[in-house]
Amino acid sequence: MAGALEGLRVIDFTTNLSGPYCAMLLADQGADVIKVERPEGEAMRQTPPFVAGESAPFMLWNRNKRSVTLDLKSDDGFQAAWDLCATADIVVENFRPGVMARLGLGYEALAAENPGLVMTSISGFGQDGPYGTRGGFDLITQAMSGLAAINGPEDGPPFRLPIAISDVGAGMFGAYATMVAIHGRTQTGKGQHVDVSLYESAMSFCVYEAAAYFATGKTPERIGQRHRGSSPYQILKAKDGYLAVGGAQQNLWFRICDVLGRPDLTDDPRFRTRADRVENNDALIGIFEEVLRTRTRDEWLAELEAVGVPAGPVMDHGEVFTDPHTLARNMVVELDHPAAGMMNTIGTPVKLAATPGSIERPAPLLGEHTQEVLAELAARKRAPLAAAEE
Repeated sequence: MAGALEGLRVIDFTTNLSGPYCAMLLADQGADVIKVERPEGEAMRQTPPFVAGESAPFMLWNRNKRSVTLDLKSDDGFQAAWDLCATADIVVENFRPGVMARLGLGYEALAAENPGLVMTSISGFGQDGPYGTRGGFDLITQAMSGLAAINGPEDGPPFRLPIAISDVGAGMFGAYATMVAIHGRTQTGKGQHVDVSLYESAMSFCVYEAAAYFATGKTPERIGQRHRGSSPYQILKAKDGYLAVGGAQQNLWFRICDVLGRPDLTDDPRFRTRADRVENNDALIGIFEEVLRTRTRDEWLAELEAVGVPAGPVMDHGEVFTDPHTLARNMVVELDHPAAGMMNTIGTPVKLAATPGSIERPAPLLGEHTQEVLAELAARKRAPLAAAEE
């Protein structure tokens, strides 16, 4: 079944993660994404682990795309890139601000040729501002956005989140903003330049911390795995493993205490209200874990689920990607890659009923579609001439 974005052509000049992830999200929903790479290939192709010489990370977030290789500093390469952009709906790039303009492919120049073009630029810190010209990897923007400052043990150093949240977040916001601009084009007939940064994307995830800071003027501190506004709401240790328990609401609090055989805790003045429990979280968790250590994780989970308390096991990725629910939701998709052979990729997390999109094309080999795309481009150029002759 066709994706909702079928008919949109995207020229993808991106490298690493944020930009390729943005373009992948568009490709998964049916857009024709053409990845433009330098002749030696983009940097992510050199990132381990490898399968048959192909980068596994590159293959995941460059699926559903076609690859062309162009030397943008050569006359022929530049002209091909220009012609691709002149016939595209969307251009996605994640160079430092100003690089596309220096290459002759900046938004102003392209929009003069193609007024309906939407150009999405993803960068570390945005297209302007005091930090606009800085390079910004995920690590740097986690540090500078406040994310690292609130992550880690209470009495320890700040931690980087072990996932590339700034990169993935910027890719998600980039895809969202791109489609906002495409919808705007349906009203005005004109495209626009979309500016997305890793810095602001990471900052935007700190919603509770921002609300608390603006309300109180106090800087949020590291609190380990506790929650700032709810308790019990964290990962707890049972006899043989870990489980996550969310008992923020008062009715859930009563049910948890009943399951643990400690209904007396509901009358303890330290724990009567949500605010009381947050203030005395350490004491509460100490009591809970003393009880939880008497039985297995799965025994506790069964009892909590039976009374409607949100809870779940802490699962590693081996468990996640073989879990029946994961498989039922089509979150593991098999693809046949021309070099790596049959391989799995993670599915799309959004499910559209009428236009679900699909993951059908494995990540391309370097330059795999250069001749195909250039032939299509030549045919597009000939079409108006043929029509005029008729």
